[in-house]
Amino acid sequence: MQVVWLVPLVAVLIGGWLAVKAILEQGPTVTISFETGEGLDAGKTKLKFKNVDIGVVKSVTLSGDHRKVIATAELAKDATGLLVDDTRFWVVRPRISGGTVSGIGTLLSGSFIGMDVGASTKSRRDYTGLESPPVIATGVPGRQFVLKGDDMGSLDVGSPIYYRRLQVGHVTSYQLDANGKGVTMNIFIDAPYDKYVKEDTRFWHASGIDVSLDTSGVKVNTESLVSILIGGLAFQTPDETADQPEANANTDFALFRERAEAMAQHDRIVDEYVFNFRQSVRGLTVGAPVDFLGIVVGEVAAIHTRFDPATRSFSIPVEIKLFPERFTSHYASGGAGGRVTNDRRQLAQWLVDHGMRAQLRTGNLLTGQLYVALDFFPNAPKAKMDWSANPPEFPTVPGGLQSLQDSVTTLLAKLNKIPFEGIGNDAHQTLRDADALLKQLDADVAPQATQTLAAAKAALDSANNMLQPDSAVVQNTGDAMKELARTAAAFRTLADYLERHPEALIRGKQEDKK
Repeated sequence: MQVVWLVPLVAVLIGGWLAVKAILEQGPTVTISFETGEGLDAGKTKLKFKNVDIGVVKSVTLSGDHRKVIATAELAKDATGLLVDDTRFWVVRPRISGGTVSGIGTLLSGSFIGMDVGASTKSRRDYTGLESPPVIATGVPGRQFVLKGDDMGSLDVGSPIYYRRLQVGHVTSYQLDANGKGVTMNIFIDAPYDKYVKEDTRFWHASGIDVSLDTSGVKVNTESLVSILIGGLAFQTPDETADQPEANANTDFALFRERAEAMAQHDRIVDEYVFNFRQSVRGLTVGAPVDFLGIVVGEVAAIHTRFDPATRSFSIPVEIKLFPERFTSHYASGGAGGRVTNDRRQLAQWLVDHGMRAQLRTGNLLTGQLYVALDFFPNAPKAKMDWSANPPEFPTVPGGLQSLQDSVTTLLAKLNKIPFEGIGNDAHQTLRDADALLKQLDADVAPQATQTLAAAKAALDSANNMLQPDSAVVQNTGDAMKELARTAAAFRTLADYLERHPEALIRGKQEDKK
């Protein structure tokens, strides 16, 4: 009989031991809330950490307000140390995001809940699941930074980040600013490339293709084929600030639209002026450069219109931002260099006194784009800076085309003053007088001139006949010339005799003695 009662007692002890063992070996239970229950199946959906099963979903229910899905999961006992305050959970399912494809294996095995352990030491059992997997797992070496831009462009979570065309990071998250005027993005740069992010590093959108045309031809720049298709970011530090220290984690940076804008010189001192033009500014846009001898020293900030009631005329005031630090001089062999002057008014008035004026010029003949040129015009009328205006007004001169138009208008005005009708009438009267004179010459002078010409011809014919070789005049002239020659010979003989016998002039010629 005692043995019979011993069997139930042993069974109770074994059951109690099994119950205690089950309680002692039971792992923690956690609740995770999701936006949707897609991929969650009670009793089947596993929890995995580093692709190792550590638990299973026991139930899937709606929250009290019916806005969330609550998944209750039971984990293995040895997973208790993984449940800390910043541990993250998400449903792993097939996804395409930021140019990456993940969760392909779940097409066959089914979805599961992924897990990433945080660095906190505080225990936790209630979590809010992520709607998308984290781009960067906890513990990956590198640093996170913050970018602020006007819009997202074609970026998404997981979009690549390039440094000198090497992929060195990803976009981890983004959100719209509270004022709705921009977006803030969190990015992660992998080590060791994060050391190249300096305090003056510039970030820009690297999406699409950058095509430029200059004197060397057409240039096409892009980071990679992936960035063309899905978007991306790139960064670089200007050479002159490359020696700066590394930026701290979570440092804020501005996000520029393109590389040229990002790498442009960022000036610490900005002076504002107004250029008041009295000609069309078609082709001039906000952001157009202000050029001084081929160097960009400013940009157009705003374009307005102004009506002057006194003169009842319109003008176009153009607000510009001038960077006075760019008016510098550098000398060779370590010589000194610097600004012309540190006083803003003194610098501006000095330039104006030496003939500097603002002028609109054509920057591109194909597109008709204009820019503002600062140049010296020695013959420009004297002018002074108007410091009473805010911003102060800088004197201008008409553009090249406007000057040509004014010159043509002045020339036409002068031509209009010439009495072309009176000149034409006088010329017509002169022609009539000339015609009458010709008629008179033909009637009176021409016959007499004909007779005179006939008489002259007859005289010439007679003279021609007299000069013929067989004419009497020619023969007589020949005889006369012969006689003249004999006379000249006789004179020479006489002269010779007198030279030998000068006494013959007194005594006479003596007879030759025999």
